[in-house]
Amino acid sequence: MSINEKNITRGGEFIIKETNCENVFSPEDFSEEQLMMKQAVSDFIDKEVMPHRERFENKDYKLTEDIMKKAGDLGFLGVAVPEEYGGMGMGFVSTMLVCETISGAVGSLSTAFGAHTGIGTMPIVLYGNEEQNKKFVPQLASGEIFGSYCLTEPSAGSDANSGKTKAVLSEDGTHYKITGQKMWISNAGFAKLFIVFARIDDDKNITGFIVPNESNNGITLGDEEKKLGIHSSSTRQVFFNETKVPVENMLSERGSGFKIAVNSLNVGRIKLAAACLDAQKRVTSYAVQYANERIQFKTKIIDFEAIKEKIAMMATDTYVGESATYRAAKDIEDRIKIRHDSGNSFQESELKGVEEYAIECSLLKVAISEDMQNIADEGIQIFGGMGFSAETPMEGAWRDCRIGRIYEGTNEINRMLSVGMLIKKAMKGHIDFISPATKVADELMGIPSFEVPDLTELFSQEKLIIKNLKKVFLMLAGAGIKKFGEKLEEHQQMLLAVSDILIEVYMIESALLRTEKNCNKLGKETQTNQISMTQLYLYKAVDIIQSKGKEVIVSFAAGDEQKGLLMGLKRFTKYYEYPNIIKLKNSIANKLKEENKYCF
Repeated sequence: MSINEKNITRGGEFIIKETNCENVFSPEDFSEEQLMMKQAVSDFIDKEVMPHRERFENKDYKLTEDIMKKAGDLGFLGVAVPEEYGGMGMGFVSTMLVCETISGAVGSLSTAFGAHTGIGTMPIVLYGNEEQNKKFVPQLASGEIFGSYCLTEPSAGSDANSGKTKAVLSEDGTHYKITGQKMWISNAGFAKLFIVFARIDDDKNITGFIVPNESNNGITLGDEEKKLGIHSSSTRQVFFNETKVPVENMLSERGSGFKIAVNSLNVGRIKLAAACLDAQKRVTSYAVQYANERIQFKTKIIDFEAIKEKIAMMATDTYVGESATYRAAKDIEDRIKIRHDSGNSFQESELKGVEEYAIECSLLKVAISEDMQNIADEGIQIFGGMGFSAETPMEGAWRDCRIGRIYEGTNEINRMLSVGMLIKKAMKGHIDFISPATKVADELMGIPSFEVPDLTELFSQEKLIIKNLKKVFLMLAGAGIKKFGEKLEEHQQMLLAVSDILIEVYMIESALLRTEKNCNKLGKETQTNQISMTQLYLYKAVDIIQSKGKEVIVSFAAGDEQKGLLMGLKRFTKYYEYPNIIKLKNSIANKLKEENKYCF
């Protein structure tokens, strides 16, 4: 079946549409080439990075730079760069896989890699003209020089377009003079090329510039920032004082900087989700191995149910996060290919492909960065007192992963964005969100069915519940739009709660589709624990949705409307047969105990 014939769910459409499991990509579908690439990156990490963990923690910035150069020599920095500019020209899924595998060991390297390959290189690849791409990108792809992204300013954090850095055109019209201050700039200490955003005159939107870091051109750096984690990631302020930038170094068009920044963030968000996955697997493996070795009360601590519960949830969140990330990655890759095959340029195809799934990018960034934090936290708890010691990997992992909830737009911003983008898509007619929401509202007015459905088939109940969880979102979002209209975005706490429902729906549906697909392909008996993790996560998701749904309903509705919505919430979160949650957790933990690592 050609890609054009495949029924691909559009960005955000998962909330109103059922997806066939055969149309979803999962890690079990990696090609031989992709698995070889993953192994090559994994070997590199085990050989070049893991033995030097202490040096990273001791702020050895030179080590980070040296490791990045070695990664460049092996081609890892150019996986997303087209071959004509010195890269490997690999598809989106493959670039995500490299990003995941190289990022799992040390947060400092993850940050340096992400800042260089993502926001330090791709803005030129995607928005630069042919001359700019030929001049700068091969050096970036090989690691000959490193890139950095200068957007954030002291007074402009989440509001990226409010920067005060100025770009003034010279009298002879040959160059711009850039003056301003940038902060929290990753890779600033060793970057030779900056992507700088500045405002020309009183333009509404900022403009992007490619700025070589040359001496005697008005560029100075602040001291290395003292940070909670990512100790060997170079983070400095960068000051520009009438820095001369040739007019031909303007990136894209005047005033397009905000667009560049937003689209760079979309890619950054889903790649940050990928960057957390291998770390989750490593931390879970460390916890399992320690629990298998540590003896208390003459018993391995992994045999205590209190520990089993933690390990089971760590593994479950990892499995679900991985399922959702690669589902979205393949959707993006397919959308890119469809656009390219229909005659769009490489740049246009890549940009529009990612932009299509901006909602999913935000959801994944939030969910997986928070899961990573929880997993690291539980890892410390399993290690007990030793977990608090810097001699174990848990302490560093906990500090390093904390930045994930702030990177690429804070999780609060991304939560509100995801719902806001979905509503805007509906208003523009890109997806029909209103009709299903109206249908759900009508359903609430009708008499509920008391018929018990046939639950004999695998996942029949789970599919029904997920279908109903989508109705919860539609019910609440529809009621919110009806009540507040365009002022809905002012009710931030409501948006935050509703976005959590959206997140849980996407995550659990992705996990179920992956498990169902592999049951069909590999046999149900091979997926026993995957089925358990899917059922366990659904139980947890229903719990969250019940809580968040109730919070929203009692906050904006009263009287009969409140009663009706609460009854709807109860109806749409109903289980017919509850799974044995403790049995599920024990089963998952026992498998991890047996394998002595994360094994899914």
